[in-house]
Amino acid sequence: MATTVESLDRPYPSAARPAISSLQQQAARDPTSPHTPVRGISSTFSSPLASYRAEEEALVFEVGTRNLRAGIAGESAPRCSLAFGPEQSRRVADYRQWLPGYETRARKQLEVDKWGDDHELWRMDLRQVDLGLVEDKLERALRDAYSRYLLLDSKTRRLVLILPSVIPHALISVLLTCLFTNFLIPSLTILPVHTLSIVAAGLRSGLVVDIGWQETIITAVYEYREVFQCRTTRAMKLLTLHMAQILQKIYRSTQEKPAKTHAESTAFDEGIDVDFQHVEEVTARLVWCQSSPRNQERLEENLEKRIESPRLPEEDHGDRDNSSESNVRDTLISVPLLSSSSKPFPVPFDTFSKPVESALFPHDFNIHDLDDHEQPLPHLLYRALLALSPDIRGLCMSRIVFTGGGSNIPGLKSRLLDDLSSTVAQRGWDPVWGKAADKHRQTQQEIASNRKEAATKLQSSIKTTEHTKYPSGPPDDPPSRIATAFEPQVTDPIEDKLRREEAKFNPATVSGVVRGVETLGAWAGASLVAGLKLKGVVEVDRESFLQHGLAGAKRDMDISVSQSSRQSLVPGYMRAGVLDKAGWTLGSWA
Repeated sequence: MATTVESLDRPYPSAARPAISSLQQQAARDPTSPHTPVRGISSTFSSPLASYRAEEEALVFEVGTRNLRAGIAGESAPRCSLAFGPEQSRRVADYRQWLPGYETRARKQLEVDKWGDDHELWRMDLRQVDLGLVEDKLERALRDAYSRYLLLDSKTRRLVLILPSVIPHALISVLLTCLFTNFLIPSLTILPVHTLSIVAAGLRSGLVVDIGWQETIITAVYEYREVFQCRTTRAMKLLTLHMAQILQKIYRSTQEKPAKTHAESTAFDEGIDVDFQHVEEVTARLVWCQSSPRNQERLEENLEKRIESPRLPEEDHGDRDNSSESNVRDTLISVPLLSSSSKPFPVPFDTFSKPVESALFPHDFNIHDLDDHEQPLPHLLYRALLALSPDIRGLCMSRIVFTGGGSNIPGLKSRLLDDLSSTVAQRGWDPVWGKAADKHRQTQQEIASNRKEAATKLQSSIKTTEHTKYPSGPPDDPPSRIATAFEPQVTDPIEDKLRREEAKFNPATVSGVVRGVETLGAWAGASLVAGLKLKGVVEVDRESFLQHGLAGAKRDMDISVSQSSRQSLVPGYMRAGVLDKAGWTLGSWA
């Protein structure tokens, strides 16, 4: 046992213990030794935070007169549409709208000029607009959109802001101050609403008819650039006001008050006491537009022909359907009156087309007696096309895009297109108006018709002379002679070949025909453009705006498009590297 212990305590003979460095070198040289391999981390398997942050989609906000639409770029529709109304501007713990009898309460009469102002965020006339209140309403709506619908951090997302092409600088300053100060947005890009409507329609040029709340704006866009714009106050606000007049007459007829005269019933001197939301709901659900007067005459003629023609027994069912369609206007519609406790009041269906006729298609006035901002929609649409050059007019008249809340009225788009077609067929593109111009046009039409009659008489006389000269026909039977002016033009084979080669690369475009095109809206167009990852022309950084405000914008930094190098894609976007990094510009809003 002692020897065993001594053997255990005995040191190793003469071998020295190797150093640690030598062991590490030997392990590095010997690949069979167990060790942890050194792996090169590829960029594709690295942390995804950097790549995800670099590819974050921008936010798209469309600020209108009455609504705020917000969403993420790349999506087909906004995630929310928030209205600016008195119900959204109440204080905390204000529950009056849930009290019994709140909807049927007696409302205070409002003046015509102030009716509906509580439901608007801003107006073009800023003399009676509180910009501080505008900023507070906008901030509340933006916070609601961020916290309830978007659920994103505003400090890391770029913003695309959709605004009208004509807007006061004071409103732009309020919008940018609210976004940069309260939400700490790093940068934003401003885009025009009408150009985005053209983009959402899949076009490059067109005529945008924006039937909005306060105004109807007609904008001609050629190659993504606005070339002409005109506007009128005949829009949805005036239409809703006329609908309120009709509903107020119905409400007063249900009361026990004595009946008023026609002058008193048609005037708004006493104000309007009908609920705005109720009138707006009736307008959205029941208002419709009648067809063109010429189309109505054709329908009546066809109906008379069907009545006069003999009917077969199997055609009785079809005649009953036609008679039912003609009696649709006499159908009674039950309209509830929220401001009274009575039962729904029956109203003829034809009554709901009268506000559209009186507000958008007035016939009681002479066009020359109306101001420029009071023109009817068909006349304004014709004058907008007449102000364009012939080549741009041919493209725009075949690409008429209707947008805005008023474009959803049934029958309104077809009515405008029919009226425009009839005006073009009657007047042509003559910019001169008046009795002398109409008389000159009538004489020119008579001269053209006389020339056609003379040509037909000449051809008939040539045929008769040849028949009398050769009653049995000439031996060789030569073809009948045609006047030189009426002979068909000889085709050039070289020009036909060139046209065929050109059509392979440049497909034929539709032009010179009145035609309407559907669009997805300005928000969808901004969502498409924001996905292109381009640098904006009107791109504002937070630091530069907070330092100088709108005064720091350079107004001489506009884009010049040349045929050799086209730098701009749309008015709000351009290729990177064109703008100077030292400043920013307002572009077309300057």
